[in-house]
Amino acid sequence: MAGTEPVTSPDQHKPTPVKAARIAGVFSIIALLLMTLGNHEGRVEDVFLVTVAGIIAALIIIDAVLRRNGLR
Repeated sequence: MAGTEPVTSPDQHKPTPVKAARIAGVFSIIALLLMTLGNHEGRVEDVFLVTVAGIIAALIIIDAVLRRNGLR
């Protein structure tokens, strides 16, 4: 199997569409936060929704800082 795969360097691969990933992350955060505005009684699911939205926001911020500083 490994003998049939072409040898490529990392700069020959397609770059990740960073802008599209950030936009998708922002839309995901908005969707998660809008889900808290439902007709449900318990607030346990709200904690999970806000936590996941916070994690996604933190990942977007960390990625932006690393890219600005040239570390990624």
